[in-house]
Amino acid sequence: MTGKNWTISEKDDIVELVLDVPGRRHNVLSSEVLGDLDQTLAEIETRPLRGLLIRSGKPEGFVVGADVHEFRRILDAARAAELTRAGQMVLERLSRLPYPSVAVIRGPCLGGGLELALACSYRIACDDERTSLALPEVKLGIHPGFGGTVRLPALIGALPALSLMLGGRAVSARRARGLGLVDECVPDRHLETAARALLREVPPRARPPWHQAWVGAPFLRPYLGAFMQWRLKAKVDCRHYPAPCRVVSLWTRQASFETEALSCAEMLVTPASRHLVHLFEVSEGLKRRAREQIHGIRRVHVVGAGVMGADIAAWAALRGFQVSLQDRAPEVLARAIKKAHGLFAQRLKGRAAEAARDRLMPDMRGGGLSRADLVIEAIVEDRAAKRALFAQIETQVAERAIIATNTSSIPLDELATGLAVPGRLVGLHFFNPVAKMPLIEVIGGAATAPATLAAMRSLAVSLDRLPVDVKSSPGFLVNRALMPYLLEAVTLAEEGVALADIDEAATDFGMPMGPIALADTVGLDVCLAVAQTLGAALDMPVPALLARKVEVGALGKKSGQGFYRYPRPRHFALRRRPVPDSAIGERLIMRLVNEAARCLRLGVVDDADMVDIGLVYGTGFAPFRGGPLGYAAALGAGEVRNRLLELTERHGPRFTPDEAWSQGELLARRSPSL
Repeated sequence: MTGKNWTISEKDDIVELVLDVPGRRHNVLSSEVLGDLDQTLAEIETRPLRGLLIRSGKPEGFVVGADVHEFRRILDAARAAELTRAGQMVLERLSRLPYPSVAVIRGPCLGGGLELALACSYRIACDDERTSLALPEVKLGIHPGFGGTVRLPALIGALPALSLMLGGRAVSARRARGLGLVDECVPDRHLETAARALLREVPPRARPPWHQAWVGAPFLRPYLGAFMQWRLKAKVDCRHYPAPCRVVSLWTRQASFETEALSCAEMLVTPASRHLVHLFEVSEGLKRRAREQIHGIRRVHVVGAGVMGADIAAWAALRGFQVSLQDRAPEVLARAIKKAHGLFAQRLKGRAAEAARDRLMPDMRGGGLSRADLVIEAIVEDRAAKRALFAQIETQVAERAIIATNTSSIPLDELATGLAVPGRLVGLHFFNPVAKMPLIEVIGGAATAPATLAAMRSLAVSLDRLPVDVKSSPGFLVNRALMPYLLEAVTLAEEGVALADIDEAATDFGMPMGPIALADTVGLDVCLAVAQTLGAALDMPVPALLARKVEVGALGKKSGQGFYRYPRPRHFALRRRPVPDSAIGERLIMRLVNEAARCLRLGVVDDADMVDIGLVYGTGFAPFRGGPLGYAAALGAGEVRNRLLELTERHGPRFTPDEAWSQGELLARRSPSL
C-alpha cells in the first residue's frame, strides 16, 4: 500500500512505514505529512501485528523538523495551538499502539523529527558522522511543541533533557546512546536487522538513571527550576529570547501536552520568532542556491599563516579538503600547525582527527601552488603587497585554479590590476574566529567570472558557511556597516561616556558584545587600519582617540591593554555620566542601520534580506530583531528618518539620513527565493 508521503509494507507481521516527502531534499513534518501518518495509524492500529518500524526513504537523513514554511501562514496563537495539538494527537496515537514501534534513524533527526522518534517505543541510530539528534527549536524562538518537553525528560532525565532543549545543540549517535536517547547505535549495514530484533525481543523501555529521576521529583522542581532560571538569565536575556526561559518554566510546573501546546503557540507568533524563522528560511535558500553548482575544489593552498590564514587552512582541512599552508617564517608556520591540531582534537575524534592532520601540510616553498584548485591569499592588508603576490602566484598555478583574497576592505578591482586572467580573482572574506563565525562574503569584482562566483558559493557551503554575494566596494558589506557603529562608540568614549555604559547600551539592545569590547577583541590597530581605509573612501572621520590608543601600543586584548585592561576583573566600576542608555543605544544602532540602508541603495548587495543575513551572521546584529533592515521595517522608514534627522541636529552630519529611507520599494525588496 502506498500513499503520497508514506510507503507501507509488511514482512513477518512487522509493518514498515517509510517517509519520503516528494520534491524535498529532506523530510519535514508538515500538516499533510502528519495527517497522512494519522490516517495510516488508524488503519493499522487494530491489526494483530508484531510491531511497527519507521524509517526515512531519503538518503539525506531521517526528519529535519516541522515545515517552517507553514509557520508564516499562522497568523494568531489560537490557530497555532490547533496545529500544535493536532501534531501532538498524531504522535500520541503512535505512542499508544498496542504493539511496539521503533524509529530507525540515519542522518539528521531534528526538532519534530526527534519528537516523532520519542513517540516510538524504541530508537535505533546509525553509527556514523552523518547522524545527529537535536531539538533546536529555541533557535527559532520557540520550543518543542509535539510533546518533546514532556517525553524527553521522562526518557533521559531532567538535566540532560533541559541541556539539549536549552542549547538546541546536536549530539552524535554514540552520544545519544550514552544519554539513553537511543536504545542502540549500530553500523548502517546492521540497522534493519537490529531494529527488527528489538521488535521481536521487546526489551524493557529505557528509563533515566535513578539520580536523574530523583532530580525531577516534584518537591525539588521549584528549587531546581529557580536555580536554572538564575543560571540561564546570566547567559540569555529572556526579554529578547523568551523560549529557553519558557522551557525551564514548563518543566518546573510539570507541564502537560496541553500546556506545551499553548506555550509553543504563543511563542510562534511573537515578533522574535517571526524574525528568526525568516532568517532561517533565507539562509536555507542561500544554501540551496549554492548547492546547484559543483565547485570542483579538492586542493586548497593558503598563503599567509597569520591568524586568519592559519584558521582558514585549519577549517578547510577539518572539512575534508587537502590543504597546504605557506609562510616565509617557520616559527609562524609551526604555531599555525600546532593550533590546527588543537582544533582537530577538539572537533574530531580518533581516526577522523588523524585524517585531518594528514590533510594539512606546512609548505614554506609554495610547492602546493602548482597542484591547487584554489589559492587563498591571507597576508597583510596592503594593496602593493597583495598585487605583487598575485603576480607571482599567477605564474605558478594551473589555468583552472581560482585565486581568492581574504581582504577585509580593499576593492577587488584595485587588486586585479596586472593579472593576466582577472576573471579568476574573487574575494572570500572570512570572519574571525573562522571556526565560529558562520558567514563568508563572496566578493565579485568587475571582471570576476560568474562561474568563479558560483564555485565559491558552493565551496562556502562545503565549508559549512553561509555565502552572501557582495559587490566589490570599500569595506564590502559587513565592515562597511559595522565601522560607523564602532566609530560612534569611540566618539562616545571621547565625550566622556563610561565605557561600561556604551557596551551595556548595545547588549541591552540585543548585540552579543558591546562595541568597545568588540574593538578590543578585533584589535584597535586592525580597527584603525580599516577605519582609515574606509574613512578616505567614504568620508568617514576617524576619532582621534582611536589613533592615540594605537600610538601608545594599547591594541586591545592581544596587548593586554586597549580601552579595557586584560584580563578584565570580574567586577569593576567605571565613572558614570548621566546620559540615558536609550540615547547611547540610539546613536550606535542608528549609524549602523543608516549605513546598512546605504549599502542596499548602492547595490553592494542585491536585496534587504542579504543586508540582514550579512549583518546578523557577520556581526551578530540582534537576530531576534531580524537584522538592521528588519528592525527598521518594524519601526517604519519614516520613523527611522525622523530619528536620524533629530540625531543630525544634535550631533552633526554623520547622522544625515540616507536617500534610501525615501525609497520604500527599495527597502521592502526581499529575496525572490522566498
